[in-house]
Amino acid sequence: MEELNVITEADRYVFGKGCHYEIYRKLGAHIMEIDNKKGVYFAVWAPNAVSVSVVGDFNEWDDEKDEMKVLGESGIWEAFVPEAKKWDKYKFSIETKTGKILHKADPYAFHAELRPGNASKVAEIDGFKWSDAKWLEKQEKEDRYDRPMAIYEMHLGSWIKDYSRGEDGFLDYKTIADKLVPYLKEMGYTHVELIGVAEHPFDGSWGYQVTGYYAPTARYGGPEEFMYFVNTMHKNNIGVILDWVPAHFPKDAHGLAEFDGECLYEYQNPKKGEHADWGTKVFDYERNEVSNFLIANALFWAEVYHVDALRVDAVASMLYLDYGRSAGNWVPNKYGENKNLEAIEFLKHLNSIMSKRTKNCYLIAEESTAWPKVTGSVEDDGLGFGFKWNMGWMNDFLEYCKTDPLFRKGGHNKMTFSISYMTAENYILVISHDEVVHLKCSMVNKMPGYMVDKFANLRTAYTFMIGHPGKKLLFMGQEFAQLREWSEERELDWFLLKEPLHKEMQEYVKKLIHLYRKNPALYSNDRSYEGFQWVNVNDSGRSIFSFIRKMPDTWKGAFLFICNFTPMERPDYSVGVPKEGVYKEVLSSYSETTPEDTFESAEEKNTELTLRKFKAVEEECDDRPYRLNIPLRPYESIIIAF
Repeated sequence: MEELNVITEADRYVFGKGCHYEIYRKLGAHIMEIDNKKGVYFAVWAPNAVSVSVVGDFNEWDDEKDEMKVLGESGIWEAFVPEAKKWDKYKFSIETKTGKILHKADPYAFHAELRPGNASKVAEIDGFKWSDAKWLEKQEKEDRYDRPMAIYEMHLGSWIKDYSRGEDGFLDYKTIADKLVPYLKEMGYTHVELIGVAEHPFDGSWGYQVTGYYAPTARYGGPEEFMYFVNTMHKNNIGVILDWVPAHFPKDAHGLAEFDGECLYEYQNPKKGEHADWGTKVFDYERNEVSNFLIANALFWAEVYHVDALRVDAVASMLYLDYGRSAGNWVPNKYGENKNLEAIEFLKHLNSIMSKRTKNCYLIAEESTAWPKVTGSVEDDGLGFGFKWNMGWMNDFLEYCKTDPLFRKGGHNKMTFSISYMTAENYILVISHDEVVHLKCSMVNKMPGYMVDKFANLRTAYTFMIGHPGKKLLFMGQEFAQLREWSEERELDWFLLKEPLHKEMQEYVKKLIHLYRKNPALYSNDRSYEGFQWVNVNDSGRSIFSFIRKMPDTWKGAFLFICNFTPMERPDYSVGVPKEGVYKEVLSSYSETTPEDTFESAEEKNTELTLRKFKAVEEECDDRPYRLNIPLRPYESIIIAF
């Protein structure tokens, strides 16, 4: 059998070096014409295989009909099947050195069979008519660090369900896009972050145990439908972030594990190649072809699907050889240390090539340790990420918010410590799906007190978050105070919006996001202490935090935040300000959460909740020459414009 000249010797060489950044256009399944015959060209990397054939709908799944030819020493096998066509299901039948026959899904497949089936499907990724050129040009030109970023993290299968469409209730990518856009625009979100888009066999993994890295999950449609989703978001000025999982993969028989009968995509030594806690395999970043598989995949989502960013899951597990492993169950590096040197080089290579090839796409690290320079430049020995999730802030913030107000004074520093390192990285403040599952409680039920107190508490918490330097992320349902923990098996409890407290919460979050987006003082100086000033950082006795967000060298457009984290009224509260004048309250959390029966009449409520103005008194307070006398109500957060 002669070589088909689709994968050239040059392709093999560059792939072997780990630098074939469009290898997905060579390996996998591709509809084409060869020798005047239209069919499908199949190619797979399986260097340890004795023989390989492609089986599928086109040959009645016969292991002997369409045998593949190995290309020299590359370990790549190829075959052209004229009978194959678009949407045909297929797998690779691999004979191992022990004589065992494995039926494996295609690692580079563009589409897959809907679970519980696990075959790959022939699909095309070219031909979609994109109309997001203006969006892409804008992203390329503008400084992402100097723009607002309010991210709506969501799971496509449980945002809304429609059981008239099937037993799972899944909407398709197009329908979700058309329903989602008006909601995101109304709320003010700038980005949507999708969990669980790459193909995965088990719903309960939420998409973090991937078997199809190049395939948008078939749960909601095919490649063209997902392109429609991204295109629709961009046309409406909404960025799209995907969760991406290069840290590990599952052991499913049809997947990457022991792909050709031996450890191929994973490290051979189980002390390095398996995560016992997760029951998954670890990618062998030292092998060029594996590194190439992942780097090309990141570029694939950026270049083929126009995705704006990839949030890289579990970066810490990649960086540390002893992550999740007990003493004696991990392998030190050549220096006897716990750093995974090849994973570090992989991440640097990935971020470096991403920044060179796709000016509008970047990577976000979910990294939970104090590893230095995660968002530092590769040239300065950093990892090169665009942003890092601020997990330290999130843990401290939630611990404080869960504490009974009586004891919060003892944990005051949990809310102030993050400012001391706010310039160390380019941070995103996150309250993600991980914080509202596995008996951690929903956000509102983390809060202490009676129900009305929980809502008031959460309002103040969100206000503090909006004012704190860093981009913002909330998981779906948190914006209207979902009571139950999130489950991928059911849709969000949208019926709660019929209840005043939940509707008011949603309206308040909307006001916070729109205020954030409209005012550069709240987002353009996240990485500079010129943009943040504590007014009173030490008011632990009353559990009140006051700070200012501003632009450099001017008080114009600045905001004063005051957050009262106790149910105590403070009628004599005063706060220091830098200059004279009249200061206007632009938002109060209390006005949104006060129960109707607090007031004797609607007239009294309307009078009480009118946004107030405060005249500065020339008297020193908080080391500032002027003071504002502001009676604080229980659990009240106030945002005041200069």
